[in-house]
Amino acid sequence: MPHAAEWTTNERLARAESAIERVVDDPGWAREAAYRLLTAHVSDEAATVARRVLGLAAKELGDLAGAVRHLRAAVRFAERAGFARRAGEARMSLAVVLADLGRTEAALAEADRAAAVLTGQDAARLTAQRGLILQRLGRAEEALSCYRRALPALRRYRDTLWETRVLLHRGTLYAYQGAHQAAEADLTKCIELARQAGLDLLYSFALNNLGFAKLRRGDIPTALALCDESIRVQAKLGMPAVPPRCDRADALIAAGLGQEARETLTEVVAEFERDGFAIYAAEARLTLAQAALLDEDPAAAREAAQRAYAEFTRQRRHAWARLARKTEIAARWALGERSRALLRDAVRVADQLAAAGWPDDALQTRLLAGRVALELGLKPRARTLLAAAAAGRRRGPAQLRAAAWHAEALRRLLDADRAGASRALRAGLRVLEENAAILGATDLRAHSAVFGEELATLGLRLALEEGRAREVLRWSERWRAGALRQRPVRPPEDSRLAEDLAALRQVVSRIAEEGLAGHDTTRLRAERLRLERAICNRSRHARGPGGRAAELDLGALAEALGDRALVELLRLDERLHAVTMVDGRVRLFTLGEYAETLRETESLRFSLNRLARRHGGEPLLAAARLALRYAAGRLDEILFAPLRSTLGDRELVVVPTGALHALPWTVLPTCAGRPVAVAPSARTWLATVRGASRPGTAGVALVAGPGLEHAEPEVRDLAHRYREARLLAGQDATVQAVSTAIDGADLAHIAAHGHFRADNPLFSCLDLVDGPLTVYDMERLEQAPRRLVLSACDSALSAVRPGDELMGLASAVFALGTSTLVASVTPVPDDETRRLMTDLHDRLVGGTPPARALAEAQQAVGVDGFVCFGAG
Repeated sequence: MPHAAEWTTNERLARAESAIERVVDDPGWAREAAYRLLTAHVSDEAATVARRVLGLAAKELGDLAGAVRHLRAAVRFAERAGFARRAGEARMSLAVVLADLGRTEAALAEADRAAAVLTGQDAARLTAQRGLILQRLGRAEEALSCYRRALPALRRYRDTLWETRVLLHRGTLYAYQGAHQAAEADLTKCIELARQAGLDLLYSFALNNLGFAKLRRGDIPTALALCDESIRVQAKLGMPAVPPRCDRADALIAAGLGQEARETLTEVVAEFERDGFAIYAAEARLTLAQAALLDEDPAAAREAAQRAYAEFTRQRRHAWARLARKTEIAARWALGERSRALLRDAVRVADQLAAAGWPDDALQTRLLAGRVALELGLKPRARTLLAAAAAGRRRGPAQLRAAAWHAEALRRLLDADRAGASRALRAGLRVLEENAAILGATDLRAHSAVFGEELATLGLRLALEEGRAREVLRWSERWRAGALRQRPVRPPEDSRLAEDLAALRQVVSRIAEEGLAGHDTTRLRAERLRLERAICNRSRHARGPGGRAAELDLGALAEALGDRALVELLRLDERLHAVTMVDGRVRLFTLGEYAETLRETESLRFSLNRLARRHGGEPLLAAARLALRYAAGRLDEILFAPLRSTLGDRELVVVPTGALHALPWTVLPTCAGRPVAVAPSARTWLATVRGASRPGTAGVALVAGPGLEHAEPEVRDLAHRYREARLLAGQDATVQAVSTAIDGADLAHIAAHGHFRADNPLFSCLDLVDGPLTVYDMERLEQAPRRLVLSACDSALSAVRPGDELMGLASAVFALGTSTLVASVTPVPDDETRRLMTDLHDRLVGGTPPARALAEAQQAVGVDGFVCFGAG
């Protein structure tokens, strides 16, 4: 290849122009091409273009300071050499870099200088660049005017690269404005043009921005899928994928996953600051403030919002500064401020947001202002603000419409229209319920319940104040355990999910092997974390069927209960209440303080743990038995003393709340020896009863996992009771074999170590010979076993989210069709477990219903810790 000095003038210029065209998609190659051109030390037009290439390449590679240095040098060189057009092009590029740095006034000044010399296609490009700068300043209408002028000219010149860029930015602006159809049209066209032209980086940006547009419309699964694909493409190009990670975190916030979003955004802000992208760092910090607010850390949210406000103000981005103020005001409310200053600030910011063309944010701020006015007793002011916020209840994303219905409910309460307020609250919850039904993944549905918490709480409060027991039961059920009402949906790429699950099992097995051998497992643990993230992310791409669940049918519930008694526990303002249904009659009771039940539950579980593991000598064990009896007695007094005369000696169906989901109920005197079925909600219980008569299609499956001394003898003993059972033990008890055996089984009994993952409940698992059987594996079954017995310790534990949404191995099976689950919520000694299981199955084979069979077996063997969930 000839040296750069041997190229002709035309060859040099052609190579420089080629580097300009490729700098976005391959900045490393373009930079090397520019340096090669400059090694010839020729002061020609190609050299001016090469200096501009260096500036653009530095920008794409995250070196904004270097980009400014190179582009200013390009301007100086071009002006000295008399290349006015090239100087204008360099100023056009410099304007965008200065905008990235947050120096927006300087950016517009450079654009003005460039406009004095650029014509034709270059002028159209400059107009497009000016539109982007104005867009970042929040001057939306001016930006749109620039884009409208630039697009026809770019199309005349067949300038695909710049047409793609304009569609990218305009589509995003439309999404911010809530013009969803226009946004998706622009961004879809942008994706098509970028793909056809081989503009891979722009293609990835367009995928990400279409994901943002889908998010603004409320389609979280599609938004996450598009962001993840954008991240994949950018990783393939060697890019850090910071913008799509930021937008992905925005989608996580919309799904209620504040902590996860916060972790990502903390990294993103640091990366933007490190690379000098001040304009993006400020936006990411604002999103971080929103994540902290959702993560129940309003102090951190206020601090982040204040910093973002200062950064936006320095950048002259006043519309964005108002968004930061909106989040700061929300943080002040969450911190307990109820002042006239807060009211004044909220009203002013709401008006400013509306004027800036962000009506959705204005609505949310007016709702908050109305609530502040209510707290201050300023009823006429509150009525005006709430009416303005309520006007948005028929349009926009689900969370926005729900907020508007909340405003309408508060307005109606001001007018003493309690029935109308209750209808408005129900309407808001229906909106959120329909939105949650679009989410196919269990964790997204469970976490999204946080957005209905205030509406459900207010509805419950109104019903409790009126003392209407049936209405209290309906409100208690409206927002309880909604994630279990539909089965999880498999993601579009289910085969890739299966591959990742298989790879995870291999890694987990290798970690155990290498750890026992004393080897370093750091690399393997990092791979485990990567695979878990990939599995979790891919599952979130699934879309649910949509629709709305039917209200709880109290008549059907009474019929299904028969002679049994329902006890549904609920809490409001940390006070426990109970609703009972006996013989079709619903009664309401006020119980004790929730905090006291937490203390006694922790004490009870600690004592059971010590007794099961036989920690300490006889004096310590005697003390544990005494503490256990005391805690059980106190809990029994709090929860059941007011109900005893109503319940009599009936079988019980118990619907717990909060930490009481982890309570071994048969330890309590009222429940001891009595059939007790525990359910996440009355609606879930009713569904399990209806499915209890469904015969299984795969008979009986008996499974023994590794590392559990009693497991194989236990299942081989049970095999004598179930002559045609499929028995899997030793090397036969693989995840695939067990999944096949229990899929559709009438009864499955699994004796295997169980692990509850508080950090990620959907990776809670049972140990099998080739690795963990996780919740994600269970969700891939066509039909869960009709009856399932898990004899491992703690296998029934679940994480509890707002709305008593449960996530764990035990709760997952009910969404998959299991009618009855017998499992433990505390440790139980192995020898006692085996005797209990033998007695339990003897009774089941004899036709005793599971709840009664467990109660009688636990009384006979003297073992506590197991619970019968579901139909009973």
